[in-house]
Amino acid sequence: MDDIDPVEQALHAARALVLADLAARDVAAAQVVSMVEEAVAHRRWWVEQWPEGVEYVAGLVAQDVQDALLEQYGRWPLCPVCPSGDPHALDVEPELGPDPHWVCAEQGVVVARVGGLT
Repeated sequence: MDDIDPVEQALHAARALVLADLAARDVAAAQVVSMVEEAVAHRRWWVEQWPEGVEYVAGLVAQDVQDALLEQYGRWPLCPVCPSGDPHALDVEPELGPDPHWVCAEQGVVVARVGGLT
């Protein structure tokens, strides 16, 4: 039995996690899914250049999709922690690290792991 390529495994996992978060917030339209595919393709090249970064792929894909959505649709995912004030998006932390989470930077609260939004 062939071993699964760790790069492909990380990319598929990142895709699944980000798609789960998009679906949880009802924004997994076809155009948005295309943004996920573009982010995964971009990060495939990135991780092939820096294989040691494979454990950072999920957080980077989440950030890439968040940036693409901001440019075309607006902030995502909106913070559920702060009920008043200007709506703001959650941040991915760590920005470049393993085990990425969605965090409300204003309150310093971890909301969910990437892939765990509800």
